[in-house]
Amino acid sequence: MGDMERQPANTDDQGVVVRVAQRIADVPAEDWDACASGANALKTTSARPSNPFISHAFLMALEESASATRETGWLPQHLLYEDGDGHLQACMPCYLKSHSQGEFVFDHGWAEAYMRAGGSYYPKLQASAPFTPVTGPRLLVRAGADRIDCKAVLLQAGMTLTQNLDVSSLHITFMTRDEWELAGRIGYLQRTDQQFHWLNEGYGSFADFLGALSSRKRKAIRKERRAALSEGIEIEWITSRNLTETHWDIFFAFYMDTGDRKWGTPYLTRKCFSLLSETMADELLLVMAKRDGEYIAGALNIIGADTLYGRYWGTTEMHDFLHFEVCYYQAINYAIEHGLARVEAGAQGAHKLARGYLPVETYSAHYIADPGLARAVADYVARERRAVTHEAALLSKESPYRRDKT
Repeated sequence: MGDMERQPANTDDQGVVVRVAQRIADVPAEDWDACASGANALKTTSARPSNPFISHAFLMALEESASATRETGWLPQHLLYEDGDGHLQACMPCYLKSHSQGEFVFDHGWAEAYMRAGGSYYPKLQASAPFTPVTGPRLLVRAGADRIDCKAVLLQAGMTLTQNLDVSSLHITFMTRDEWELAGRIGYLQRTDQQFHWLNEGYGSFADFLGALSSRKRKAIRKERRAALSEGIEIEWITSRNLTETHWDIFFAFYMDTGDRKWGTPYLTRKCFSLLSETMADELLLVMAKRDGEYIAGALNIIGADTLYGRYWGTTEMHDFLHFEVCYYQAINYAIEHGLARVEAGAQGAHKLARGYLPVETYSAHYIADPGLARAVADYVARERRAVTHEAALLSKESPYRRDKT
């Protein structure tokens, strides 16, 4: 893949180049992370990255473990925007995809319709953190650079790459709202969806959180938690230096079991968990359930500067409400104890509403090269946005919180 040259971003910036890297390893970690850090609107004193999923270490682990590679249908095509001296100013994680798996913003219907009409939907381009339905910056700009200009350059370069590769489309998923609005102004189609996030309203304890709920919801959660742990099940939090390869062996068995039971293909290799543990141990939290001295279930969480991100879950024994305890209630407990502002527990799941997680809008932008397909998709996403807004309004009426807290 050769470099893609473009006109200078402005008259003072001569010789600016946007090029493509086919391995994150070819980009110095300090340069990539300088852009990733500059892209985050959140400014904290935490040593942790605001959004770990766009860090060099996370993307490197996916690629080096053969989880996100050409063989799995995720060929890296990272866009790098450099100034005339070759200094990285902005970048966008991007992949050439041969399928639509592991994205969580579903376009299978678009692909089928286009192929029935005689088109070739695959390959396509995907700008995202692979296998990760977590909102975060996708247009990463180094602090001190012109943010709007750099983001516009990346969006235009994405369109150019789509055309140069002669692929059907580019999909930028789980982007921030300001990126989404800019993409819309440039000509991308705009799509919305929703997830359910828990927000920390300054609770001092889990009991404080329960106190903010309606009486009926409060009683239901207490009943679920008692049932989940009723057979002598104990919960452990394991993070940082306490994580061992034995823990990862056990958790990987849980992870594979979930994939098998859902008739899906697990995305991450065993090596990926070891690499993450080597480079991001302080950002990893395993919530493990143990019965009679043996681990029977667990959930992997990633710790950001102000957010706990629930990622993967698995179990070898079925117990009522154990999934809710390990994935939702323990995550809330951890966030409260560690002063985190929110918990993002993954994609979809209206059942999370009754457990204190509220609807939050998510955003994606899509460049469709074929004008005919673009018109059809534009009509679809316009109607879909209205439906998402309507559903969110209905769900808000079902809030589990007391009326004086809603």
